[in-house]
Amino acid sequence: MGRAFQNKKMSIAKTSDSKSKVYSKYGRELYVCAKNGGVEIEGNLALRRLVEKAKKDQVPAHVIDKAIDKAKGGGGEDFIVVRFEGFGPGNSMVIVECLTDNNNRTFGDVRQCFTKTKGKIGAQGAVAHMFDHRSIFEFKGDDEDVVLESLMEADVDVSDIECEDGFITVLAPTTEFAKTHNALMEAIPDLELEIDEIGFLPQATCELTGDDVAMFDKLLEMLNDNDDVQKIYHNVEFS
Repeated sequence: MGRAFQNKKMSIAKTSDSKSKVYSKYGRELYVCAKNGGVEIEGNLALRRLVEKAKKDQVPAHVIDKAIDKAKGGGGEDFIVVRFEGFGPGNSMVIVECLTDNNNRTFGDVRQCFTKTKGKIGAQGAVAHMFDHRSIFEFKGDDEDVVLESLMEADVDVSDIECEDGFITVLAPTTEFAKTHNALMEAIPDLELEIDEIGFLPQATCELTGDDVAMFDKLLEMLNDNDDVQKIYHNVEFS
């Protein structure tokens, strides 16, 4: 796994180059997390992790504070999490996770992204069965045996662990996310996680050729430009 794992199997689409888009997506996610779980960072572990991740991605403090302050009023927008699945260029498989206050609008926008790039949106479950839903952690390290031993002592149900190119990748069931996170932080002082999230990992990858490569890039670009889209997962292997 490691770097090779991230490049070949994880295949999480790159975020938009526009900082304003990144800030907007984080702002929305922070707002929903604070509204649902409480605005106090110490009492809302999910919010604390999200704030740490936002800071790592260089989201300004005022953007973070504004999103959390917005949740304090208790009113505002009612966002829901929706997931769309579809087939992209070259019969690639794509999962799109969104936060939206208008499901019909978001569905129409996402469907248009697929339609304009030689793809089609599918029904719920159309491609998800070809992905593994996992808690994913990646960090610098070179001794997976020590990490595995620490996780086993904490009674964590580890799905897989591997070290490659100076990085250790740990996979665990989604229900073990918090437990795995806490065990890693306790076992390794000053640990800095490169990846710390629940995501979809393709069971097999596909390689695109010809015009499908440019068309798939266009699909990712169109999806990333949509404010409702938070995360994109796919099974395309980039060379």
